[in-house]
Amino acid sequence: MTATNEQITDASTTTADEPRQGGLGAWAPRIMPPVPDLTDEQALACAFRILAAGGFSENMAGHITWQRPGDEHMLVNPWGLWWEEVSASDLCTVDTDANVIAGKWDVTPAIHIHTELHRRRPDARVVIHNHPYWVSVMAAVGMLPDIVHQNGSMFYGDLSFVNEYTGEVDSAELGADLAGMIGDAKVVFLASHGIIVTGADIKEATFRAATVERLCKLAYDVHLMGKDPFDISPNFMVGMKASQLERAVDPFWDGAVRLLLRREPDVLD
Repeated sequence: MTATNEQITDASTTTADEPRQGGLGAWAPRIMPPVPDLTDEQALACAFRILAAGGFSENMAGHITWQRPGDEHMLVNPWGLWWEEVSASDLCTVDTDANVIAGKWDVTPAIHIHTELHRRRPDARVVIHNHPYWVSVMAAVGMLPDIVHQNGSMFYGDLSFVNEYTGEVDSAELGADLAGMIGDAKVVFLASHGIIVTGADIKEATFRAATVERLCKLAYDVHLMGKDPFDISPNFMVGMKASQLERAVDPFWDGAVRLLLRREPDVLD
């Protein structure tokens, strides 16, 4: 049933004057369903397949790097494998200058997108780059997606856009230029290209990447309707953002891993 104007309650009079508390400060689970223990290589391989299954990939394009705490080296996917087929034993290790120091395959020179961002951003332990479809639609026209759904609150204050397309990034110099344009942003749309998502760890970064593609599709479909979406008060988004990042990351990751391992146990090989 389509709501009439009389049936729509105006929530503006109930907007809190102060940001609403969310996250673990509002509620914390007592116990969580189990998930198998994974090595770092297995966890990263799972991230590739989880994101590919959700549409955050374009055939053989894209890369994820993970610079673990206390280690300047990075785990990364090899050149030539699609994200859907990456297993733990396929991963390579590169140093801060993108030299392969472990692994049986080559790594794309586009890895400099990651090495230079890691160099400048101690908070960005995981860097994800690819060209998912709905993200690429937004990137093609210079739009950042509107936050039209509560779960999009995760990105409140975190979205940025690099408006200049300068071609393929295949050197440390070009990677450094891009890292300078990105600055401190956690989620960056690249004009006519794709997106870069960062995170403090593999779980957070994977959740953020999976959710931003859905955010773009929702925003696009609402835009096609020709109607203005409801405004979501920043006071409410602050609390919802905390709930997403503090409470939802683990259950997203754990559930996605459990489902993946039922379908594709070879990811751990």
